[in-house]
Amino acid sequence: MTAAPLTLPARALTGAFLASGVIHLARPQVFEPLVPSWVPVGARRTVHLSGVAELACAAAVLHPATRQAGGWATAALLLAILPGNVQMARDGQRARSRAWRLGTLARVPLQAPLVGIALRVARGR
Repeated sequence: MTAAPLTLPARALTGAFLASGVIHLARPQVFEPLVPSWVPVGARRTVHLSGVAELACAAAVLHPATRQAGGWATAALLLAILPGNVQMARDGQRARSRAWRLGTLARVPLQAPLVGIALRVARGR
C-alpha cells in the first residue's frame, strides 16, 4: 500500500507544528502563560514536552510509513492543548488590545479544523 501524497492542508499543519515546536523549545516563556495552573508538572516542563510532541507529530506526518499514526497523534495533541488555548482566551480578555482579545478567542474554534485535518491525515485522505 502506497501512502497518499501529503495534501496542502496537511503540509500547512505540519509546518505549523514544526514552527510551534521549535518556538516551544527556544522560547518557552512565550507559551508558559497558557499552561493552566492545575497542570501537575509545571509550566516550563509542560511547554518543553508539548514542543517535543509537536515536533514528533510533524515528523511522523511527513513520513509515509508513520503518517497515519502521526495524524492520530496530532489530533490527540491538539485536543490535549485545548485547555491551554481556553486559558489563553480567558486571560486574554483582560488585555487592552482589542486585536489581542479577539485573537485569543479565535484560537479556540480554530482547533476544530486543525483536528479535522489531522483526522483526515490519519484516515489517509
